[in-house]
Amino acid sequence: MSTGFILMQVYVFVLACFAGFQLISKVPPTLHTPLMSGSNAISGITVLGCIVLATPYWGEKPPAHVVFATVLGMIAAVFAMINVVGGFAVTERMLLMFRKKD
Repeated sequence: MSTGFILMQVYVFVLACFAGFQLISKVPPTLHTPLMSGSNAISGITVLGCIVLATPYWGEKPPAHVVFATVLGMIAAVFAMINVVGGFAVTERMLLMFRKKD
């Protein structure tokens, strides 16, 4: 990979972080929970992508970039699953708030 390509990826990542922060900071607190509930679908797609990326190499000796991609895929899958489980837990608590009390 060329240095310009890596710098472009870093630039896009920083720009996405800035845009995401600006977007989330402008959302009223009453909408945070439904917004996070909706993002569970995106995290689920991320988990599927991580599983595809973390598939083992079936050759004799994997190249270094395959091992690196597998490790990154496993780390990404763990973080995405934490996000999915946490999102469902928050959604469950939000739904319990709207149930009638006996």
